[in-house]
Amino acid sequence: MSGVRMGLLCLLLASGPAAAEQELPIYPGTIHTRIGNDLVIGGEYYRLAYFTTTDPMDKVALYFAKKWQDEGYPTVVEGDMKDEGVVSALYTREGLQRGVVLRKHLGKTVGFTVLRDLWVRPPKKPAPGLISLEGALYSQDLATRDDPGGSQSRTTLVTGELTKVQQQVNAELEKRGYAPVRNSAMKVGGGTQLTLEHARKGEQVVTTLSPAEEGVTAVVQMWIGSDRPDAVPNDDAVRQSRQAWEKDQSQKREGSK
Repeated sequence: MSGVRMGLLCLLLASGPAAAEQELPIYPGTIHTRIGNDLVIGGEYYRLAYFTTTDPMDKVALYFAKKWQDEGYPTVVEGDMKDEGVVSALYTREGLQRGVVLRKHLGKTVGFTVLRDLWVRPPKKPAPGLISLEGALYSQDLATRDDPGGSQSRTTLVTGELTKVQQQVNAELEKRGYAPVRNSAMKVGGGTQLTLEHARKGEQVVTTLSPAEEGVTAVVQMWIGSDRPDAVPNDDAVRQSRQAWEKDQSQKREGSK
């Protein structure tokens, strides 16, 4: 498996920001759902989104390959295009990599589009202490470029309908001492998207739930080192988070000697 393919698959299936508002790849006629904002994964900046389509995988792959090849960018196509596939292009002048990772799920093609910054390297962050959910198909921890005490997130695809997953999220957060602050719902692409806010002293968790497929719910959680409504970090939360981060870095340095 090549480095290009391995990097994208590990990123999505372990399951400065990317060139200042550069666009993610888009497949026509589908709704693309962003996963977070500017993300740090494996020490590099990314933007991610996912979409689903009834089009066969080889048709989706051919669209991206032809588009990027016609634009003159070095393009790599890999996979059997039945169960999995990857299409990736290097934007050498901008220092970007655009790609799409394709999978089959419930008879449809699921695509994860990727924008990767090849030049900027953020500082390493500790993994966030966010909840794990039963029935997770995959889960990925992510971190923004903020200093320790800023924000960290976890993205999960989990089996279960929206209401059932909502109940599970509420129960797990309450076990950890978080109290519900507010809930909101809105219509997105013909479905309902829920946003749950929980807080405890010095921190809060914002959880967004949306249906990805029948019987599958996408869960995006963001932990913020603040319990203020404007999300400005508390001095105490930032101090504790920074101390934990510095201790982790010190232990890693000692272990490498």
